[in-house]
Amino acid sequence: MRKFIFSIVFLMVGALGFSQEFIQQYADVVNQCTQANITAKLTQFQSLGVKRRGTTALQNTLNWLKSEYLSYGYTASQMVEDSYTYAGSPAVCKNLILTKIGTVYPNTYVIVCGHYDTVNGTGTNDNGSGTAIILEIARLLRNVPTEYSIKFINFSGEEDGLRGSQHYVNNVVNATNPKMDIRLVFNIDEVGGVAGEINDTITCDVDESSPVANNAASAVVTEELANCVMLYSPLNTFINFADATDYIPFENNGEIITGFYETNISSHPHTNTDTLANMDPVYNFNVAKAAIGATMHFAVASTSALSDANYNSDFQVSLYPNPAKNMLTINKGVLTDEDYTFSLIDINGKTVLQQNFTAASLVENMDVSMLHSGIYLGVIQASDNRITKKIVID
Repeated sequence: MRKFIFSIVFLMVGALGFSQEFIQQYADVVNQCTQANITAKLTQFQSLGVKRRGTTALQNTLNWLKSEYLSYGYTASQMVEDSYTYAGSPAVCKNLILTKIGTVYPNTYVIVCGHYDTVNGTGTNDNGSGTAIILEIARLLRNVPTEYSIKFINFSGEEDGLRGSQHYVNNVVNATNPKMDIRLVFNIDEVGGVAGEINDTITCDVDESSPVANNAASAVVTEELANCVMLYSPLNTFINFADATDYIPFENNGEIITGFYETNISSHPHTNTDTLANMDPVYNFNVAKAAIGATMHFAVASTSALSDANYNSDFQVSLYPNPAKNMLTINKGVLTDEDYTFSLIDINGKTVLQQNFTAASLVENMDVSMLHSGIYLGVIQASDNRITKKIVID
């Protein structure tokens, strides 16, 4: 759902100064994105039908998304279904949130999002195009450590008035204690282009609305987004005002937002002709490359092959904060085991604290306030896997 007439004067971002440099390691990841993958995802999305609230097609699409993430190597504990209803509809709608924990700032999140519900048609452009890109980013970044945590969010209820994203802001972002720390929200909606037209430009959305306190920061990250487009894709860029899609509840909440939207605006969304035949899949592929590069930039992806290997050999398990004082958080990474035992061992080899976690969530907390200051080994024992990490208790 989006504006169909641009009334703002566009600013060509090519005239702006670059705030970041080309990173070859990022380009290497971007170049693993393929046209075949994007087109296959668009085809699968289209085959799932009209994804209206309360329909089997919407549930089947949710199941498909979960299956895709699992096929990339993510685990069930990294995924959360956020269910909700709203006045005027008895249908239960679900957002799907996949969390990848960061290595340096695990409690600060880059949100990459877009909606998967459709109205009046299969919505292959609106928003199968964004959905395909989010899946491809998640696939390629699965084994890449990032300093900031990433939440890949597939929203429902966008076509009913941003219901899913508003629910998430009200009941998850603001209900977290302390409130969820969001570095920025990067929304991808309707980026499929128009068949038969020259689709060589992507629009980057910037916050120009109230509240105004977050507008300057949005301008900065939107310029960075536009720079990433030119660094990692063949596309040109324009800046336009943010409007009528899933970043708006975040923007109204004071968060920093940006996003992608097609520049040649298709007339097919919200009709039964919103199909792959009326899109430009090559354009969708090029937008995907830009989005992958931008997500790595925003989440600060690692450029070290050695750290990547270590990161994955330990199943992406991490302990934080380190040093810890009162509470220690255990991130089980991509361990598939639902149950594990966590132990803290002091420098004399004595187990000073041990806890069994059953049906463990992605992150669990342990009270370490009673321990003496010093260096410990944190050990996760899960089935045949044993992961050991050094932890400092203050």
